[in-house]
Amino acid sequence: MSATLPTRLIRDFTDAGAEIATITLAHPPLNLFDHQLMTSLTADIAAVSKQPPRALLINAEGKVVSGGVDVNVFAGRSAEEGAQLWRDLFARIIHPIEALPCPVVFAAHGLTLTAAFELSLACDIILAAPKAKFGLVETVVGLTPSMGGPQRLAERAGSGRAREFVMTGDLYDAQTMADWGVVNAIHDDLPTAAAQLVTRLAEGPTRAHAATKQIIEAWRSGGVAHADSVTPEVSGELFATADLRGAVRSFLEVGPGKATYRGE
Repeated sequence: MSATLPTRLIRDFTDAGAEIATITLAHPPLNLFDHQLMTSLTADIAAVSKQPPRALLINAEGKVVSGGVDVNVFAGRSAEEGAQLWRDLFARIIHPIEALPCPVVFAAHGLTLTAAFELSLACDIILAAPKAKFGLVETVVGLTPSMGGPQRLAERAGSGRAREFVMTGDLYDAQTMADWGVVNAIHDDLPTAAAQLVTRLAEGPTRAHAATKQIIEAWRSGGVAHADSVTPEVSGELFATADLRGAVRSFLEVGPGKATYRGE
């Protein structure tokens, strides 16, 4: 892939042979979500959707994760054109990220605004550096966040926190986000911590991780009763996987924690 593209997709393997993909925002100086970056990010997400790895890391290069959306994206749009923009971003970025059958980790090392923060909220786990800050500041252009940020923030932090976060347009530090349950963990050495977590997840029972995502998605869309209704089939299918059979055999023969997984 050309180094001039505003995002970069790299595939690599752990020592145990598990594939990891990394999507990096690399669009200096601010990693703004302009037409070019969104097109490149869409292509990367389509590629990992077509050939899923066993874990995906999303990170960024530069001083900030992202300064947000290039306001030129909004200029001159009609109401219908604005609505179509959000339909496209849900269909091409947010929903495909959530639908990936593998764990997705977002690493925020610095300022993470608007679309980048909404992207992180579509991921399974958010890690942050101590100096990272987060904001949904669309009020400065008379807009509300529309890539799923308010509702996903409400899911993690509660509706009252989400209203405060969006309506004030303030910046919130990593510790506050961790206290609210939005950021999963804060690390001084974020790149190392993110790499270690993604490796651990990639080498785990990938099919079981995918099942976990399906069950939680059922809860998100229909509550506990709906999640209960899909769990028997979703979880039951795991009994036909080589990973479950091998892990059960390993547990019985040598005890817990010794199994290896191939994602099959």
